[in-house]
Amino acid sequence: MLRLVRNQFRGLTGCMCSLQRSHHHKSVMAIRREDVNVWERRAPLAPRHVKEITAAGYKILVQPSNRRAIHDRYYEKAGAILQDDISEASLIVGVKRPPEEKVLPNKTYAFFSHTIKAQEANMGLLDDILQKNVRLIDYEKMVDENGFRIVAFGKWAGVAGMINILHGLGLRLLALGHHTPFMHIGMAHNYRNVSQAIQAVRDCGYEIALGLMPKSIGPLTFVFTGTGNVSKGAQDIFNELPCEYVEPHEMKEVSESGDPTKVYGTVISRHHHLVRKSDGVYDPFEYEHHPELYTSHFRSSVAPYTTCLINGIYWDPHTPRLLRRLDAQKLMKPSKFSASVTEGRPELPHKFLAICDISADTGGSIEFMTECTTIEKPFCMYDANQHIDHGSVEGNGILMCSIDNLPAQLPIEATEYFGDRLFPYIWEMLPSDATRPLDDEDFSPQVKDAVITSNGKLTPKFEYIGKLRERRESEQILKKSGMKRVLLLGSGYVSGPVIEYLTRDAGTQVTVASMLLSQAEELAAKYPNTIPVMFDVTSQEGHLESLVKDHDLVISMLPYNYHPLVAKHCITKKVNMVTASYLSPAMKELESSAEEAGITIVNEMGLDPGIDHMLAMECIDQAKADGCTVESYSSFCGGIPAPECSENPLRYKFSWSPYGVLLNTISPAVYLKDNQVISVPPGGSLMEATTAMEFLPGFNLEGFPNRDSTKYADAYCIESAHTVIRGTLRFKGFSSAMSSFIKLGLINTDPCPMLEQTSSPVSWKELLCKQLGLSSSVNNDSFEEAVFNQIGRDEFRIQTLRWLGMLNDEPVPHAGAILASLTKHLEAKLSFDEGERDMVILRNDVGIRHPSGELEMKHMSLVVYGDLNGFSAMAKTVGYPAAIAARMLLNGELNTKGLVVPLTKNIYGPVLKRLQEEGLQVISKSTISE
Repeated sequence: MLRLVRNQFRGLTGCMCSLQRSHHHKSVMAIRREDVNVWERRAPLAPRHVKEITAAGYKILVQPSNRRAIHDRYYEKAGAILQDDISEASLIVGVKRPPEEKVLPNKTYAFFSHTIKAQEANMGLLDDILQKNVRLIDYEKMVDENGFRIVAFGKWAGVAGMINILHGLGLRLLALGHHTPFMHIGMAHNYRNVSQAIQAVRDCGYEIALGLMPKSIGPLTFVFTGTGNVSKGAQDIFNELPCEYVEPHEMKEVSESGDPTKVYGTVISRHHHLVRKSDGVYDPFEYEHHPELYTSHFRSSVAPYTTCLINGIYWDPHTPRLLRRLDAQKLMKPSKFSASVTEGRPELPHKFLAICDISADTGGSIEFMTECTTIEKPFCMYDANQHIDHGSVEGNGILMCSIDNLPAQLPIEATEYFGDRLFPYIWEMLPSDATRPLDDEDFSPQVKDAVITSNGKLTPKFEYIGKLRERRESEQILKKSGMKRVLLLGSGYVSGPVIEYLTRDAGTQVTVASMLLSQAEELAAKYPNTIPVMFDVTSQEGHLESLVKDHDLVISMLPYNYHPLVAKHCITKKVNMVTASYLSPAMKELESSAEEAGITIVNEMGLDPGIDHMLAMECIDQAKADGCTVESYSSFCGGIPAPECSENPLRYKFSWSPYGVLLNTISPAVYLKDNQVISVPPGGSLMEATTAMEFLPGFNLEGFPNRDSTKYADAYCIESAHTVIRGTLRFKGFSSAMSSFIKLGLINTDPCPMLEQTSSPVSWKELLCKQLGLSSSVNNDSFEEAVFNQIGRDEFRIQTLRWLGMLNDEPVPHAGAILASLTKHLEAKLSFDEGERDMVILRNDVGIRHPSGELEMKHMSLVVYGDLNGFSAMAKTVGYPAAIAARMLLNGELNTKGLVVPLTKNIYGPVLKRLQEEGLQVISKSTISE
């Protein structure tokens, strides 16, 4: 059998090599190290395959692996280069899926992805592949013109599975009181090679032929389903026993009166057990197209006379099952008692003893096989009466073996066999360029039809995967009746408080939809009635529509530019919405549509904007009620590190991407001061407009104006005010440090070729030399002097750059643009460490002129600290207002239709009160002057 495996396809591969080698540009291929499962010792190609490819002039990289069954030295001898870094390769081949973090962008990958049925465990991988523009070739979908798989380990799954179940039968029969020759067969991986395993099976067969099987257990019968490679591999092992094959209809007779010196087998094809529900006839053509019209009588015609079932058939949800739980209960009914049975020679409790489900299709053709076993724990007992899997071979039930990586038990033979089948197609995969359109590749139908993803999308043949996921998600979301369902878009730092607050009510269910499924899963594990789903708003608008329709309310914590898209779907499906972002012009355009749909879209329900609005309007409305006039309004807010965590030149740290913070430093600003409109032009003047903040002096704060403050004179109805300013708070020193980046031209979003992912490494010194028009070979003293001059000969600024490692040969992160690279650099240098906390400071000052002529200055201060083992200050101050507004909508407390901002008492009154209950305490003070 080994000789047959090694020689098969050799003529074909040699022919194809000679035809195709000369046609392709010499690409680089890599064989990745298998690292998902400790038992995975296979490789997609053997050294002899590698030798032929390298002989044709191709470079092959092989990641070293002590776990791989074929030693690294043999790959090296075949011409491969052993190294961990495989980023040079355009084609990367493996057996099983790689961890998501190890998937390299813009590559062609080939492996078993287990995604074609939208398997939930691998959807995170699929999403990662799509985001990274990976072209995925799945071996499972490489089929011939008849639909039969051409690149598979199937035969060796059958071989290993059969060896394992014979071993398991020995253990099970021993537990039932019978020593049998099967006890001398071990698990498949215990043999050095398949020849040793075959010899053990032959020795077992020799003892059976001698009549050494206990007579009280009766003849043993084995049923093989399917006629493919899996079934044939299992039969190859079975054939080493003294066996006789019979027709399915003869099973009853041999199971009752067969010869105990042999074992009996039968092979079940579709026509043996499938019949049309209406008339009991089997039509193969009709079944191919309408399997739902058919049922199986396997449970009654074959199963009752079976000792061991070896299942190797592919199951589709539309096809009939072989066995259901009810069938298992019937098959476990005790056998008729025989008068010859004694205590020392017991009878079997029932004929049906074991199932080896090589298909490992959970919930598939064997309905009650709901979880695969493992090589470490290969067997379990299924007790159909109690529906319990026992982690042993004892007790009541049916022995189950359903290992999903069986060929890994015979890794050397499996590698050779698989490589022979894959090798002919490697030549056309080698020139694949994942950045090119799929139609530009010269793929055969066998390869092209196996491409699941390309150019960031599911290929047309596999777009159904998205629909399957949506259907499954919808079923999960709607599973509990009577729930108020909230869709939370985004799983970032503010999502925790939103979910925590909403799920306090046992009648509320939250669906967390995120690009980062792992984050959503972490949140779902932490809070009750929380469902995680993967969702990418940039490419899954149809998915968004299906999610919105299944919920009563949507909370969008996505970037503000996506809110209009979400709002349009909410309007179409008549679902209320909450967001913490500013009411943008694009959102404003939807006002009449929202009103016509009869829904409420609450905007600006966070910290700034949000709490600042509500505190302002509470004060302003009260002042007007008292007959007063508002003369000035000032509001400054900032999220900063707690003082003990601010020891760096920027006095700042990032809990999310610094990109927006950096970009904001070159924004324009407009505000009103003493009836004068002050404009700060874009490009960096904002950092020069910074002033010291005299309130809360212990914090040593500075502030600069934010956006257009003048429009709030109308929004707050304070046209009488001579001063209106809203601004951002930072610790003193922030603006000066930021000015150094601006003066060096680092706040630049234009593409920068030298910072592309494919470019050579570049240091900060080299980048700054380019920015300053200097040669990169300039000496350090001259370089630093030029930088010092550019930043205004400011000692604090030069020390800031030095502290950040930007005056030396430290590498610049590749990100395509200078600002994006600076963002990555600062994110690494200035992120919060474990045990550190942030804080939020919000200060509103309102000047109120009383009818008596007195001027009262109202000072409202909100200072919130992050919890070391809980939510950050920013998360609490943004998340809780949004969650409270959501609860008000769900409970019918907020009925205003259209676009809403929290400027009216019916909103700010309840929200501010409930924020106080969450520990967000506002301190109000007044000073009065003539």
